[in-house]
Amino acid sequence: MKNIKLALVLILAGLSLLWWWADPLLIEGNTYFAVRAIAVNYTGVVAMGVMSIAMILALRPVALEPLLGGMDKAYRLHKWLGIAGLSIGVVHWLWAKGTKWAVGWGWLEKPARGPRPEQTVDIFRFFQEQRGLAESIGEWAFYAFAVLAAIALIKRFPYRRFAQTHRVMAAVYLALVVHAVVLLPFAYWSSPIGILMGVLMAAGSYAATLSLAGRIGRTHRALGTIDTVVQHPGNQVLEVGLRLESAWPGHDAGQFAFVTFDEREGPHPFTISSAWRGDGRMRFMIKPLGDYTRTLPATLKTGDPVRVEGPYGRFDFATAQPQQIWVAGGIGITPFVARLQALAQQDGDKPVDLFYSTAAPDEGFIARLRELAAEARVRLHVLVTQRDGRLDAERICRTVPDWARAGVWFCGPAGFGQALREAFGARGLGAGRFHQELFEMR
Repeated sequence: MKNIKLALVLILAGLSLLWWWADPLLIEGNTYFAVRAIAVNYTGVVAMGVMSIAMILALRPVALEPLLGGMDKAYRLHKWLGIAGLSIGVVHWLWAKGTKWAVGWGWLEKPARGPRPEQTVDIFRFFQEQRGLAESIGEWAFYAFAVLAAIALIKRFPYRRFAQTHRVMAAVYLALVVHAVVLLPFAYWSSPIGILMGVLMAAGSYAATLSLAGRIGRTHRALGTIDTVVQHPGNQVLEVGLRLESAWPGHDAGQFAFVTFDEREGPHPFTISSAWRGDGRMRFMIKPLGDYTRTLPATLKTGDPVRVEGPYGRFDFATAQPQQIWVAGGIGITPFVARLQALAQQDGDKPVDLFYSTAAPDEGFIARLRELAAEARVRLHVLVTQRDGRLDAERICRTVPDWARAGVWFCGPAGFGQALREAFGARGLGAGRFHQELFEMR
């Protein structure tokens, strides 16, 4: 989370400073309309800047994962950039439309404006002639953006509808680019903020075009078939094994992939629950948490085609600490299963304690987990909520007396993770030693 907050602050601050460099708040006559012009320009620049970066992040750029701490963090930044863009866009819209309403209602008197100076640059003359059209395009694109953002943020809408409507966001973004390019003050284009905005909007437009064409992540895709389907009735986990038939670069424990079982449904993100052995086989453990995943036990069968895109994520287990504590809540056990398989094939040099907290135990699944833990030389602690109560930092610290020497890895419900992060932080555990996967794509 620290990287996400820092990135968001730096982006907003950088755009603001470069805008100020180009337009240092020189208000002629100190009138309301002069202030309004500055506010409209500032909010427009910042809103388009953050939306452009959000659009670029939609490309799933693997190169940025080390900087942000993984693709899950990149998606969280993408989300907050979208929220920032919407919030600043609302302010931009209010300054633009609210003033026109106030003039129409007689609350404000619009000052007389003399003739505009003749524009000698052909492209700028053309932009000047299209201002009215660009304002209309921007207004309606803003309304569409607000609706689509609401669908993305309100989780009552099923994932399938979110994915379908979110692709439309790319077309809305392109409309906003037209609005911004035409209405950006001409003097800005020769300044650093104008050059930066040109680069960001060009890159964002490229990303939007790829999105509309369905080409995002295309170079990271592999095709295969379903090899096994195993249902664990106790915890309602569906274990799906795949056999890939095209090239796959391999993956590390803790990474995830976008999996497409049904082209009409589109890709869904799932954590990979198997270590890579170079044989084209991989497994996923899927919990029925939504409308679509609840249908999978009845619809998936061996031999069905599947497409996998990835791998993504940086939930790795590299650490300088001499000990590790893993905490899994429910289906959050998935990355740890993959890590157990990897450790079973190599000599682990750090003592590891794995805490698995579940409200829906499956004896067969837990028995297999115990086998894997024994093979990997990991101490396993299984806690059933109804029998053992809720797992908390105090219980972990009692069980692992040397906890202060360890790094903590958590995967599970966000609220559970936040409570543990705060509790360990209060006990003196540095924020950089608590690793959490933010596995939310919306």
